[in-house]
Amino acid sequence: MTESSRSNSSPNATGVQGALAGITVLDLTTVLMGPFATQMLGDMGADVIKIEPPGGDSVRGIGPMRNPGMGYDFLQVNRNKRSLVLDLKRPEGLAALLRLATQADVLAYNVRPQAMARLGLTWEKLSALNPRLIYVGMFGYGQTGPYAAKPAYDDLIQGIIAVPSLVAAVGDGTPRYVPLAFVDRTVGLAAANVICAALYRRERSGRGQSIQVPMFETMLPFVLGEHMAGATFEPAQGAMGYPRLLARERTPYKTADGHVCALIYNDKQWKGFCELVGQPQRWLTDPRLRSMTTRTQHIGELYAWVAQVLQTDTTANWLLRFDAADIPAMPLHTLESVLNDPHLKAVGFFQSFDHPSEGSVRLMSPVGQWTESPPSIRRQAPRIGEHSAQVLAQAGYSADQIAQLVQLGVTQTEAA
Repeated sequence: MTESSRSNSSPNATGVQGALAGITVLDLTTVLMGPFATQMLGDMGADVIKIEPPGGDSVRGIGPMRNPGMGYDFLQVNRNKRSLVLDLKRPEGLAALLRLATQADVLAYNVRPQAMARLGLTWEKLSALNPRLIYVGMFGYGQTGPYAAKPAYDDLIQGIIAVPSLVAAVGDGTPRYVPLAFVDRTVGLAAANVICAALYRRERSGRGQSIQVPMFETMLPFVLGEHMAGATFEPAQGAMGYPRLLARERTPYKTADGHVCALIYNDKQWKGFCELVGQPQRWLTDPRLRSMTTRTQHIGELYAWVAQVLQTDTTANWLLRFDAADIPAMPLHTLESVLNDPHLKAVGFFQSFDHPSEGSVRLMSPVGQWTESPPSIRRQAPRIGEHSAQVLAQAGYSADQIAQLVQLGVTQTEAA
């Protein structure tokens, strides 16, 4: 956005409410997976109350940052939320949460169910207080298997779903994690999806439900969907693994002055490429190009040929030539260059906001273009305990009672 269009946590400029306006979410999640899920709900209009322990979400400490407790990672996954500090290990803190739960629509957590049970926050207890509550847990593994009580992090799940092994197969043989917390964000996306579906069902049935979103089982289809291959059949019809994705030559192609990302995939595109590089007869004479089946069998050799050809011209010229031949191709960005991508500028993907305490911050837009109830960024990521007094007052606590909770260390407000 331009300087003149900066926002100070204002409502949607159109005055239109998001699709989840009127929904209250108690967000007991921390770090990334859960906060990413609840931020999406907040973007869609839900009132997300972030329940933080004294000291706050640990991700507040990941820098760089301008002020303590307001690290960049926290800012990127906690917008459209209000912060309420509660020490749930204290009876007064637990009582406050239970009071809030009687009126909430959703309670989301991302610790193991055993930890929730120790806090006295089981589905059985909460649903007895509020039968309409949607109770959603995000954790490592399904609770009927032997891994049920094991801790889980993005790296661990990447390992158990074989991602580092796949990286090793196409690289130098060293298993490596993908340099993204893609498991956390993908499972968070899945959790937001099931929460919306559960809310829709509740509108028909009048009843809430408990939902478990395990990381292992949620992520494995992302790997085996492509790589189940011969093991799809019983007995197996060949090896596991999709050859095209496992070809070591499947990389951005080096050009005379950089790299280009191109995907030559179907018959039309391979025929067009042969014509583009002045070898139209190759489409007719090279048996490896005959069909999807033969191309898949020889994909490493074919990608190696393409790589050799692309070194003969510049990135800019190849992009022009591919575009003219209707062959999918895009430039290879770096983390820095993507910030200046012309398409992202045109659609307003990056937006600048004046955070009340952190100054100018750059955020990414909510997902999609909506004609009736667009998502929006209405408030910035909260300071720890910024809304404690406000939320507790709305739950029926008097000013004296709130002051007593502060004195006992059960809650924390900015004034404290």
